Amino acid sequence: MFKKFFCLLLVLTIASLSPISGAMAQVYETAAKHAYLIDFNSGSVLFSKEEDEPVPPASLAKLMTLEVVFHALKTGQLKLDEEFYISEHAWREGGANSGGSTMFAKLGSMVPLDALLHGIIVQSGNDACIAVAEGMAGNEETFAQLMNKRAEEIGLTNSHFVNSTGLPADGQKVTARDLAVLARHIIEEYPEYYHYFAIPEYTWNNITQQNRNPILGFTEGADGLKTGHTEAAGYCLVASAKRGDERLIAVLTGMKSQKERREEARKIMNWGFRAFTSRRIFDPDEKIAYANVFGGDKAEVMLVSKRPVSLFMPRSQEGNLKARVVYDGPLRAPLEEGVEVATLKVWNDDKLIYEAPLITGESIGRGTTSQRAIGALKELLLGWF
Repeated sequence: MFKKFFCLLLVLTIASLSPISGAMAQVYETAAKHAYLIDFNSGSVLFSKEEDEPVPPASLAKLMTLEVVFHALKTGQLKLDEEFYISEHAWREGGANSGGSTMFAKLGSMVPLDALLHGIIVQSGNDACIAVAEGMAGNEETFAQLMNKRAEEIGLTNSHFVNSTGLPADGQKVTARDLAVLARHIIEEYPEYYHYFAIPEYTWNNITQQNRNPILGFTEGADGLKTGHTEAAGYCLVASAKRGDERLIAVLTGMKSQKERREEARKIMNWGFRAFTSRRIFDPDEKIAYANVFGGDKAEVMLVSKRPVSLFMPRSQEGNLKARVVYDGPLRAPLEEGVEVATLKVWNDDKLIYEAPLITGESIGRGTTSQRAIGALKELLLGWF
C-alpha cells in the first residue's frame, strides 16, 4: 500500500514569502449565522463561520438548477431558443397563486429557455424552475437526481437537493462552503452566461421585476449571484464582486431581514477587498516541489501547477503560513508529463485556506534493472510499504 508523503521544504519556502496573522486575519464579525468569503482566483479562504453546518437552501438551490441548465447548454443538449411548457403544476406551485417568487408565466404557454433563465436569475421565479425541471427530466424528482449528480461531480460534499426551487422539503440542505464552490464553478465554467446575473430588471407577461440581488449597484464591482429566503433559512445571499483583477465570492445565510442581508454583504465585500491583497507565489509550470518516484530513470519528478499559485493575503500582518505538497507515494514509473499526482495545501493555524492540484512537470521513463533494484532497496530501508 502507498503512504501519504509530504514535501516539508515547501513549508519554509512559503512561510518566508507569506506573512500572515492567526486565523487569516479573522478579526471580523458578521451577523450572518453562516459565512464564507473566498478569493475567486486562488480559492483562498478569507473568512469562515460555521461554513460546514448544513442549512436549508431556500432559493440559493436555484444556483444548482442553473448549473444543470448551463451544463446542458455547454454540452449541446439544450439551446437557448428551445421552448418549455408551463404545466399546471408549475403554475400552481410556482406561479402568482403560490405566494412565492414567480416570473408570472401563463398557464399552458410555451416559454423560450432564454426567458426562463431571466426568470430564474433576475426574478427568482419558481414557475420558471419547475418548467425547466419538467422539460429536462419529466418531473422535479428526476431533475433533482440530475442536480445531485452534478453536485457530486463539481465537488459539493455536504449538500443534497430535493427540488429545483429550494422550497422547503425534507432532506434538502446546503453548506456555505459548498455554495461558494458552486458559485466559483459557475463563474469559471460558464462565462458566456454569467452576465445574466447582473441584469437589473426583466419584464415578462407585461410585469417588470427588479433583480433581487441587493448589492447590485450598491456595492462596488458587484455582478451576481443569488438571494434566498424562507422562515427556516432566514435571509441568505451568494454574492460576487470584481474590482480590477480581483474577484471575491461571499456566502451569507441566516440573517434577520433584507436590510441586514444587504448591509452584511456590503460590509464583508468591502472588508475583503480592503484587508487583503493578491500575492503570486508560483508561476504556471514553475517548479514547486519534487515527488519520489519508484522504478524510474530518475528518483524524483518535478511538480508544477497549470495555473498561477496565488494567495489572497492580509496586507500587513505578522506570522507564518504552513504549506505542504501531499501525494500518495512513491509514484511509479513510467510517468507522463502533465499528469495530476499531488496537491498543494496551505493552512493557517488549523484551517485549510488553499488547495490546488499539482501535475508532473516532466516525463519519467522506466529505469534500468539496476535503477529499479536500487529503488526497491530504498523502499525497504525507508519503509515506503
